[in-house]
Amino acid sequence: MKILKNKTITDVNGIKASGISGGLKKSGKKDFAVIYSEGNPVSSAVFTNNKVKAAPILLSMEHIKNPITKAIIVNSGNANACTGQIGMENAHIMAQTAADELGVKKEEIIVQSTGIIGVQMDMEKIIPAIKKGCSKISTDGGNDAATAMLTTDTFEKKLTVSFEVGGKEITLAGIAKGSGMIHPDMGTMLSSLVTDISISKEMLDLAFKDCVSSSYNMISVDGDTSTNDTAVIIANGLAGNSKIESVDDDFKKFKEVLIYINTELAKLIAKDGEGATKLIEVEVTNAVNLESARKCAKSVIRSSLTKCAFFGEDPNWGRILCAVGYSNAEFDPNKIDISFFSEGERIQIAKDGMGVDFDVEKAKEILLNKEVKVEIDLKDGEHSAIAWGCDLSYDYVRINGEYTT
Repeated sequence: MKILKNKTITDVNGIKASGISGGLKKSGKKDFAVIYSEGNPVSSAVFTNNKVKAAPILLSMEHIKNPITKAIIVNSGNANACTGQIGMENAHIMAQTAADELGVKKEEIIVQSTGIIGVQMDMEKIIPAIKKGCSKISTDGGNDAATAMLTTDTFEKKLTVSFEVGGKEITLAGIAKGSGMIHPDMGTMLSSLVTDISISKEMLDLAFKDCVSSSYNMISVDGDTSTNDTAVIIANGLAGNSKIESVDDDFKKFKEVLIYINTELAKLIAKDGEGATKLIEVEVTNAVNLESARKCAKSVIRSSLTKCAFFGEDPNWGRILCAVGYSNAEFDPNKIDISFFSEGERIQIAKDGMGVDFDVEKAKEILLNKEVKVEIDLKDGEHSAIAWGCDLSYDYVRINGEYTT
């Protein structure tokens, strides 16, 4: 596998995109994106498990069942969530408008929306934005699309890789957005991936849904699962490899790369948490089962008290152990070891469920770094899991206190 620097989704065979300003944001910044694929692409998607689902989620949950998915349209600035029947009708209008402009079927359009909840979509702005975005798609529009997805994000989340399957070079690329209201129970805030690999819809679905549980579902910024979480991938088959229709070596290789790119995009989202000053990685090892490992890691990374301690560079291991304790995982609290690690420096701060004498100043120096790892050894089995998140700063409260104003 090769990481392709300075490449984006439109460097994938057959992919065109655009990112334009449709006036949906008060700032006038780009706020509408289109991702379009040539050929007859298959798709897979995972959606939020929040019972309160936005209109575009409900629409796209039906459209993803279609044999072909030709395009993804994305607007920022308005989530079209908690908007009732009017919101649902507007989501349908958005899909139909895009379909008409692109010359495809309505069911071949996936709709993603992000932004403020509870406000009706301004259709006098969104319809012209859709028409403009569809007219602007090109093989140079990938970076603009990545920008148009953003809300409170401070940087674009994008990654492109290439790898070989069956003697053919495959390209896989993704763009994502997410900064606050991040505690996925499906995929991520918004993530769109494209690839030119030839694969059946059934095998794509199997690979994609399986890898989500170890990538997007293992991040947390603030413990809030959004109404609009969507992760989607389309594969157009234009690379010319022999079509993957079973769990063979080609499938396993593709899935391995897919896990990598989704994990890296998930980490970028965690790193860009609203007001974040550092990326936190929590690795739980030697758990009795995978479920327990994941529960422990996710519990620590979502703990507000632990996140505050990281912001203050406070090596308060008790908060970490407490978070493991209420995770509902299977473990023996009298076996747990906890260590901090960053930039080659490691310090153990707890052993067998109790504190140990450690150099507090060294621990604080480790916590001063922009990326910090927490290692939790349960000493109870052979399973492990990793979760990612960020600290909780003053700016998080400020940003979210001012969000609708």
